[in-house]
Amino acid sequence: MNRLLLCVSVLALIVGLSACQPDPNSPRGVAERFLDAHYVRMDLQAAKAYCTGLALKRVEDEIRLTEGQAIDATTRLPRVYYSLVKETPRGDTSVSFQYQARITVAGGGEFQKELLLSLRKGQDGWRVMNYSEFD
Repeated sequence: MNRLLLCVSVLALIVGLSACQPDPNSPRGVAERFLDAHYVRMDLQAAKAYCTGLALKRVEDEIRLTEGQAIDATTRLPRVYYSLVKETPRGDTSVSFQYQARITVAGGGEFQKELLLSLRKGQDGWRVMNYSEFD
């Protein structure tokens, strides 16, 4: 009986945690997948899939600027945690999100950034059209 209760509890926890993530096709889901790719995993190629317009150009520029700089298992990546501060709808096809990011660098301390993402809904669904960082 205890084993069955434990299995049910673990299953409920897994379902509960997965329900906390936004729909991957929603504006917030796209914004957070972009943040995960760009800031958390530092995978600029993956970040491109969530971009259009100026954001796409910026990511492509960042890719060019970092050519030859391998990010692999030996790279000491910073730890990045972010949380939604504000969502501002701008009609049916545009929305902006403000996030607060806490960035911890091994041996380098911790700092915070404000991230502002603007998204637009187009033929391919929601895409990040611009993003900015503020101290």
